[in-house]
Amino acid sequence: MKFGWLEVVGLTASVVNANPLAHSPPYYPSPWMSGAGEWSDAYTRAVAFVSNLTLAEKVNLTTGTGWEQERCVGETGGVPRLGMWGMCMQDAPLGIRFSDYNSAFPAGVNVAATWDKRLAYQRGTAMAEEHRDKGVDVQLGPVAGPLGKYPEGGRNWEGFSPDPVLTGVMMAETIKGMQDAGVIACAKHYIGNEQEHFRQAGEAQGYGFNISESLSSNIDDKTMHELYLWPFVDSIRAGVGSVMCSYNQINNSYGCGNSYTLNKLLKGELGFQGFVMSDWGAHHSGVGSALAGLDMSMAGDVSLGSPYSFWATNLTISVLNGTVPEWRVDDMAVRIMAAYYKVGRDRFRTPPNFSSWTRDEFNFQHFMVSDGWAKVNERVNVQRDHAQIIRKIGSDSTVLLKNKGHALPLTHNERFIGIFGEDAGSNSYGANGCADRGCDNGTLAMGWGSGTANFPYLITPEQAIQNEVLEYSNGQTNVFAVTDNWALKEMAALASQADVALVFVNADSGEGFINVDGNEGDRKNLTLWKNGEEVIKTASQNCNNTIVVIHSTGAVLISDWYDNDNITAIVWAGLPGQESGHSLVDVLYGRVNPGGKTPFTWGKTREDYGPALVTVPNNGADAPQDNFEDGVFIDYRRFDKDKTEPIYEFGYGLSYTNFAFSDLKVTPLPSTEYNEYKATTGKTQKAPVLGKPSKASDNLFPEGIRRVRQYLYPWLNSTDLRASSGDPDYGMDSKDYIPEGATDGSPQDLLPSSGSSGGNHGLFKDLYQVTATITNTGSVTGDEVPQLYVSLGGDGEPSKVLRQFDRVTIAPGQSLKWTTILTRRDVSNWDATSQNWVITNAQKKVYVGNSSRKLPLSADLPSV
Repeated sequence: MKFGWLEVVGLTASVVNANPLAHSPPYYPSPWMSGAGEWSDAYTRAVAFVSNLTLAEKVNLTTGTGWEQERCVGETGGVPRLGMWGMCMQDAPLGIRFSDYNSAFPAGVNVAATWDKRLAYQRGTAMAEEHRDKGVDVQLGPVAGPLGKYPEGGRNWEGFSPDPVLTGVMMAETIKGMQDAGVIACAKHYIGNEQEHFRQAGEAQGYGFNISESLSSNIDDKTMHELYLWPFVDSIRAGVGSVMCSYNQINNSYGCGNSYTLNKLLKGELGFQGFVMSDWGAHHSGVGSALAGLDMSMAGDVSLGSPYSFWATNLTISVLNGTVPEWRVDDMAVRIMAAYYKVGRDRFRTPPNFSSWTRDEFNFQHFMVSDGWAKVNERVNVQRDHAQIIRKIGSDSTVLLKNKGHALPLTHNERFIGIFGEDAGSNSYGANGCADRGCDNGTLAMGWGSGTANFPYLITPEQAIQNEVLEYSNGQTNVFAVTDNWALKEMAALASQADVALVFVNADSGEGFINVDGNEGDRKNLTLWKNGEEVIKTASQNCNNTIVVIHSTGAVLISDWYDNDNITAIVWAGLPGQESGHSLVDVLYGRVNPGGKTPFTWGKTREDYGPALVTVPNNGADAPQDNFEDGVFIDYRRFDKDKTEPIYEFGYGLSYTNFAFSDLKVTPLPSTEYNEYKATTGKTQKAPVLGKPSKASDNLFPEGIRRVRQYLYPWLNSTDLRASSGDPDYGMDSKDYIPEGATDGSPQDLLPSSGSSGGNHGLFKDLYQVTATITNTGSVTGDEVPQLYVSLGGDGEPSKVLRQFDRVTIAPGQSLKWTTILTRRDVSNWDATSQNWVITNAQKKVYVGNSSRKLPLSADLPSV
């Protein structure tokens, strides 16, 4: 069995010898949990629990039992003598993957398009209720990686927005909702996981690429802090219990073995108190990853379905032979159990009542090895009344991009409605007919991959529109549909008769292990799929009241047709989940006044967005290199920097009413000692060692437990550690592979920017109050999204960055005073030299309006 000694040598060497490639400096030891702040009670309980465990039992909490060995996509071992079964990890960020009688929620990108913190919280709560009732301990979401550096990035839709503030707020609210419902949230994928191409060397080899290592995302310190790390800070401040490290390398060190990003940034600087788990197959070394800050190995095996593990028995051995200090494994176990207690898993817990591997009621309990016939699916219905929140998010996330001559809302007085495009209709295989939604058949309501859930049903636009017409027109309206995207002749004939032509088009994407029509996760381009442009062209040439509805995972190119006079309205509906048609019809017919704002920029060309993603190996057979040379300038920041005019800017969205902004006021808040930002000083406590020192004889395989083939256990087969490991390099002198300081449990210096919950506490103190008046100048009640942007000033900075927002409902003729706060963090920059946040001397300015380019109010910020 491979123990992973040599992996540590390779990791250290790659960091040292990476020049001229990007370099990730080592940072050791791995910080131990302190139990600070809101974690105090959970920490105390976790310490008490772990102190009574044997070494093998601690290790059992850290290591998955192996792919398809239990019911969930990942399960750790448990503590059988204390009656604790293993912890269940389950996808996904929009509902329960591989389950039944569950809901299919709108995707994260739709939540971002609502700009509604309350809806983000409610969705988080509802999703977690379903996971909890199915027996899930850790819901593998929400997503801030990818952030959205590349508009064609395959998994952007699982997250929220390429803006770190919008994503950070939605991450925080989702996490609060999930954990308030009693499930541990998992913020992922940490960090720099911005494309599917080359994220795993083995996956890329399967596509015919000759590479030996996964892609390296090469990110400078300033960009890391001000862009990609930002939403993870918000996640930690929200109390997230776990963080998933990513497949890719960061500056040529794997994400799940990167001591800089895990030990220094996440646990040292940001004070993360929960546990770090690997993505499935992202664990590349035994000792190296343990010392670099990984706390849980998922799914436990070296590769999915392998009988070998870097940890399990090997981690037990590494402590017994002194390679890994026992305090490090103690810390892993305490972090896991603290998250468990923090969200109340001991109060809410029920064993998993479903199988991820079959929908059969009876099947093998250990599916991978066909062992243990049992009832594996109890078919518990967990949907509750969640269709209501799903429908509301779907309608509130709908973005009205164009509305010429008040083409919308429809009136129920239309005589002849034509529905065009496959995206209006059903998947002929069934809503769940493609595994992990790995196709683009019928209407698009979620992308593909592990971030999906099974639909309980899917209301298509065609169904919803026909039902609407039947209910309200008294049989006086004709409605017909052509859903074959290549039946252009038939479409032309139908469109020529229609009062209104409703055209449905889409663009899909997903995770890299699935290839849909040559799109290996990431989209090949930003065009519409399945002849969509021709469908639009055909309908608009034959009907002067053509309304286009787009379901897509992100931006698409619309330059060729968006300004066509016959196209009277354009609607972006994103990925709205199971209530798709209902949500859309609510907007089309005016029951819901659209208030969604686009969470990304719609450019005229792909080149407008900046560098292309890496699709061809550029470093020989070694790790492809993705140099993040655009720095913080992605999406609207890039368009502003290049003075490029978008079609629809970030934050843009129309309404059936109008709003005016006035009376901007900026008030510095009273200064207190807490407003003064002081670098953190001092030292940690020494690493706590829990329980009694372990001996090999204490960790032998216990009697009474039936061994399951390929199951990953933490126990020893023999007190002979070499024999138990099966590692040919066992006994190698530790000085050859243990990084300097990695096993040092003495008190450690605190970082200047560090703090117990997201960083130095002074960074989050309130500095300014900003108020503005918003007036509904139209004739119907509507929602507006006030957006506050800040110019930080100085050379090389974005012209403005989003810092605050809200969603408010205002009646016609009424005014609302919107009040928000700017913190020190909002007006600071990261200084790589001092390794701290600073407020520069450059003049700063605040802007308020309803999109990134419609900002009628502005004022200078007074110095603090």
